[in-house]
Amino acid sequence: MDSIRTAPRTTPPPAPRPPLPRRARATLLIVLLGYLTLPMSMSGTTIALPEIGRDLDASGASLQWVVTGYFLTASVFMMVAGSLGDLFGRRKVYAGGAALYTAGTLVAFTAQSVLVLDAARTLSGVGAAGVMAGGGAILATAFEGPARTRVFATVGTVAGIGIAVGPTVSGSLVGAFGWRTTFLVFGVAGLVVISATFLMAESRATTRPRVDTAGAVTFVAALGMVMFALTQGGQAGWTGPRVLVPLLGGAALLALFVRVERRAAHPMLDLALLRDRRFMGWIVGATSVAVGSSGVMIFFPTYLQGANGLSAGDAGLVMLMMTAPVFVVPQIGARLVNRGVPPRHLIVTALLLSAAGNALLVLVLRPGVGAAALAAPLIVLGVAGGLALGMVDAQAMSMVDQENVGMASGLLHTIRAGSNSLMLAVFGAALIALVRTRVGDAALAADVAAGKLSGPRHADLAAQFAYAWQSALTLVALTTAVAAVLIHRMLRPPTAPVAPPVPERA
Repeated sequence: MDSIRTAPRTTPPPAPRPPLPRRARATLLIVLLGYLTLPMSMSGTTIALPEIGRDLDASGASLQWVVTGYFLTASVFMMVAGSLGDLFGRRKVYAGGAALYTAGTLVAFTAQSVLVLDAARTLSGVGAAGVMAGGGAILATAFEGPARTRVFATVGTVAGIGIAVGPTVSGSLVGAFGWRTTFLVFGVAGLVVISATFLMAESRATTRPRVDTAGAVTFVAALGMVMFALTQGGQAGWTGPRVLVPLLGGAALLALFVRVERRAAHPMLDLALLRDRRFMGWIVGATSVAVGSSGVMIFFPTYLQGANGLSAGDAGLVMLMMTAPVFVVPQIGARLVNRGVPPRHLIVTALLLSAAGNALLVLVLRPGVGAAALAAPLIVLGVAGGLALGMVDAQAMSMVDQENVGMASGLLHTIRAGSNSLMLAVFGAALIALVRTRVGDAALAADVAAGKLSGPRHADLAAQFAYAWQSALTLVALTTAVAAVLIHRMLRPPTAPVAPPVPERA
């Protein structure tokens, strides 16, 4: 027996990934096209805001609404779009959303006043709801297991690429041809998305109950009133009737919505999802990631152009340091999850990195700060966002049955977009309010927040603008740090019940 030697153990090579069916590949590519175009349009529009303000003589809330209105309607309609996709077909909702988005974008291209531009962007937001909620539901039904994790990581990567190149592409277009060209380019891209949807397979729930009209109407009205109130706070005052009346009305309608859904035979939102601690942990995670990055992503290009005097193209290149990490980080996150790293550890890490990035930006920010000093905080923020992109969707959707993936996708995107809308409204209002405390003039504060700092007081106004940013970023850093602790607790795996002790026999 001593002469018998045990053969050395060898680790078998990993099994090759099975190739995706041709129809699944086509579906993935079409959804990715939408997830590339919309984030590119979102981040690119922020670069054009200063020139839009100068061309259309707009500032303050009316100018911010070019971005905020888009996010508001997107957040309001995403859950409705997801539920309609379960009933009538997810491809139909995706295609219809792409059509509305394209129509709004082309109207924005021709807008001659900021009010028309705001209305067009609001319509584009309704279309974006169909694209985002429909696309997530389509992928959740087409893929499962490790393939779903990889696919949603790819979605995160592609969306990140859109966010990353959006400011650079838009900055180049604005510098060479003017801000209208950006909307023309994104409108043409929308036409391509619409054409490609005819190649997709349709999917829907096996049962098609009646539409929960009462739930849809109360939800849209409630969330719309709440979000409108939040966008008015910086201009009308948080205790004024323009804020309190819609805020209280929206809260009452939300309570009515919950009552309607409890009594509905086929509710638009299954309230059991809201009672699932771990599912809601991922929802809160998506919200917290938005809080940590939206303010910098949307408003920092305006700071760079106003306080630092950069061109739109140069501001886009600086922002590339924040957006470039999402080219690779989502795929790294997916590989870690598929190799056994607990996803909750990754989302907590992302939030801690977000807190660190905002805190670093507070330390280095000053008028005229160079790209080298901004590199560390912007890269850290980019890594934080990239780590969460795609992972949140894959984990949340894995907890829902196939019949309700549209509902879950709509809820996830509603809360994510709502968080972005809330963050944009609060962050933008906070910047104006903080500048106003230093300059003492509401109109001047609105101009400074819109990047209009030219004139003999440029140096002084740039210093006040930097102070406002430092104060706002400090609050964001604290919020994301607290959120990391909360989400770590919410995503704890359920503990197995302990069996009662068996009494010993005498």
